[in-house]
Amino acid sequence: MTKKPASNCLGLSMILFSWDDSNKDYFKMMTNIIILSVLICISLSFWIVSMTASTYYGTLRPISPWRWLVSILIPLIIASRGFKKKSLDHSGAIGGLVVGFILTVANYSFFRCHLLFFFCVLSRILHIKIPHKNLCLPFLYIGGQRTWVQVFCNGGVPAELALLYMIESGPGEIPIDFSKQYTASWMCLSLLGALACCAGDTWASEIGTAMSTEPRLITTWEKVPVGTNGGITLVGLISSLLGGTSVGVAYFISQLMFVNDLDISAPQWPIIVFGGMAGLLGSITDSYLGATMQYSGLDTSTGMVVNHQTKDAKHISGKPILDNNAVNLFSSVVIALLLPGAAWGFWPRG
Repeated sequence: MTKKPASNCLGLSMILFSWDDSNKDYFKMMTNIIILSVLICISLSFWIVSMTASTYYGTLRPISPWRWLVSILIPLIIASRGFKKKSLDHSGAIGGLVVGFILTVANYSFFRCHLLFFFCVLSRILHIKIPHKNLCLPFLYIGGQRTWVQVFCNGGVPAELALLYMIESGPGEIPIDFSKQYTASWMCLSLLGALACCAGDTWASEIGTAMSTEPRLITTWEKVPVGTNGGITLVGLISSLLGGTSVGVAYFISQLMFVNDLDISAPQWPIIVFGGMAGLLGSITDSYLGATMQYSGLDTSTGMVVNHQTKDAKHISGKPILDNNAVNLFSSVVIALLLPGAAWGFWPRG
């Protein structure tokens, strides 16, 4: 029995390997096309239902097909980009697509605040190199992939508020004016507060942690290792203010671009101020909850800060009641409830 030359076997294996790769690429391309087609069909179906309901009841505000199409395509592109850059895993990309669709179809200002800053700007901040060796990297998701849990803890409250906003006033952009659109303005500022809170906390965590300043625990003002829950720095507080302000600026610019009757409405510039306030207060609230309801310990065997109890961990602060996702969720809820009340008292009347 004759043996085949090794070169022939090698050539055959290379051909099979190349064929498998081409098949994988083909199936991946076809899968993306099928998913996009299904999403477009679902979007058009929803639009038909919306038009039918509007015609039957005569009170609902119909959604234009262009808004449906934009609400599908742009979040899909950005979520795919986040997945390719490994800022999001599969579940995170799907969660981001769902949240992005709800926010975009409700109000383009919501879309600009959430998608542009969370998926574009913050995905770059998350890849800052950390010089400290005593930081447990999975704790802050630095350089890691965000799952659907993180996406919904940051975007779940805004998505719910966007749905309530559509029920109240229908999809579309309106000026924030308590004298004319009281309930809708309240919801807009609640959503702005939730987004600015998440942005401010993320900027404070990522930028503040990357600096060499040793943080202090917000409850006792004692110096703690970098990465400790509830640790704050001046750089972190300033970063949270800037993060919230950036969300306010994005919302304000969107108002100028998409709202038609701004000349007869109340001034919109306070959006920027209250966005910065929400970012700063959100970071402080998050830090306080982290210092009291999140466990932080220093693992003596590795020298890293951990957020769970181990036999080698020396307790620094907090109790193991909440995890980081729950703290983010609670913080955004608190700011979403408080910001509109504060804004209503100081908002200029048109």
